Amino acid sequence: MTPSPGPTAPLTALPLRGRPGARLSGSCDLDTRQALSSALGVVSGMPGAVVHLDLSTVLFFDAASVAALVRASAALSGQGRRLLLHDPPYSLRKVVEMFPDECAALEVAA
Repeated sequence: MTPSPGPTAPLTALPLRGRPGARLSGSCDLDTRQALSSALGVVSGMPGAVVHLDLSTVLFFDAASVAALVRASAALSGQGRRLLLHDPPYSLRKVVEMFPDECAALEVAA
């Protein structure tokens, strides 16, 4: 018998040291959508021309969560600011690959 998958990993956000932004950890999906929205609201309110989002410990992004990132990035862009994503997980990169026009507002650090 195959064990059933466990519950969604909770999403946490911690401020980055030395630059404006946050490090997200966990999963970004239906169960954590409100936490993602709150984290993006806090990050978007941080001062600075560039705000950073470290995604190196995010396990998964569903398409709706990627859309939330796109909206946050577009809103910052409208203010003349940038949201810079660091180390996005495979699931986010795959959605961007599948929907390049819709995800054009996303900027990934080199």
